[in-house]
Amino acid sequence: MTQKKIFFVLIAISTVSLLLHHGGHLNLTFEAFWLGCPSSTLSSAQGSSGPAPKHTSISFLKTHKTASSTVQNILFRFAERNNLSVALPVTTCDHQFCYPRPFSTHFVHPHTTPPDIITNHLRFSRAELRRLMPNNTIYITILREPGAMFESLFSYYNQYCLSFKRVPNGSLETFLDHPWSYYRPEEKDSMYARNTLTFDLGGDKDRPSIGAPAYAKQFAAEVERVFSLVMIAEYFDESLILLRRLLSWDLDDVLYVSLNMRTPDSKSNLSSQNTAKIRAWNAIDSVLYDYFNASLWRQLRALGLSCVEREVQLLRQSRDRLVRGCFGGYLPPLRSASQITNKELRPWQPSAKVAIVGYDLPINITQKGHVPLREECLKMIMPEVQYTRLLLRSESLRYRRRFPLRNSQQILQSAGHVRAHREPPPPSLIPQPSENMSQSTRRVLQLS
Repeated sequence: MTQKKIFFVLIAISTVSLLLHHGGHLNLTFEAFWLGCPSSTLSSAQGSSGPAPKHTSISFLKTHKTASSTVQNILFRFAERNNLSVALPVTTCDHQFCYPRPFSTHFVHPHTTPPDIITNHLRFSRAELRRLMPNNTIYITILREPGAMFESLFSYYNQYCLSFKRVPNGSLETFLDHPWSYYRPEEKDSMYARNTLTFDLGGDKDRPSIGAPAYAKQFAAEVERVFSLVMIAEYFDESLILLRRLLSWDLDDVLYVSLNMRTPDSKSNLSSQNTAKIRAWNAIDSVLYDYFNASLWRQLRALGLSCVEREVQLLRQSRDRLVRGCFGGYLPPLRSASQITNKELRPWQPSAKVAIVGYDLPINITQKGHVPLREECLKMIMPEVQYTRLLLRSESLRYRRRFPLRNSQQILQSAGHVRAHREPPPPSLIPQPSENMSQSTRRVLQLS
């Protein structure tokens, strides 16, 4: 071997050793080289020799019971790390954009405009989102297999959705035997009882059966024209690989822990017969899921399944490393909301009949060397409602620093897409530090 070859080999070994020594945080270009995978789609499309800049204009349609809360948390944390603005609902809409009403720019809090990212629940309206978001916005959503999704919806909204509430003994099997005996299309919350994915995407959940198959195919094609990526919950990590490549993000940008999960005893095992009944009842959702599940796998095969498998392994290793760095080796224990001592980590409970679990973080938890828990670690396990309110407080403080002389009436009048009669957020809806919070949570709430 010539001296020149030996020199280059030593340089390569030194570079790899250095990167691994610093925690293995490899950038997108180096990962692609190391794994033998194609570079990101955006980088290739732009014909650039180097990695494309991270894309920051994102509209994520947060669908129901599809692992979308976990994606939302990824986007919230990315926005904070990169000093991006997140569109958040006005307080009269709570933590959703006045769902189930079709989305309107009127529902966006004026302190959070113009936004880079939007991710809270809304019913999709492309026209209204185009008015709000930048022209280069990338649209993303996530779907879940209709049988598992409907079982989750039935359990989660059993005491809210009247179509479910009137079923004797709260039996899913009874509902599936005669759904039209309990379902009322015009009732409040009926969107949880039939074709919920279609409704969230702005479609017609109650299209008559005679025209439903043709409508479903047409609607799936329309969704594909708008959304650059439709993730699939059953293949969550594989979907994240496509997401980060689409956005030219680093692997560290899509690390996560699962949120908004039910306890095992809240779940029902579906027979194949009941799964078939659910898919027939949610026929449009079923077409959508099958269409985009096939689309996802076409994209994965184009990337190379062996490449995807290696990236998924790297993703999981990086996630384990993050957990070790945050919590000393293991995630905090999962507990029902009533058992979680820190109220800032208690997930919202839909009813007493279903338990949503969160992470119980002891007040005195520390890292190695008795260093207090990092704020980014706390936010990674923070439920949607609390994180949304925290971001609203942070965005409002930033807005007031930019426009210190404007009173609340002037703010409302200057925001052409917000009705002038809206009141500023009541103090009770903005989290404040309390005596029983951990020091880490206190610091998070004091952020501007």
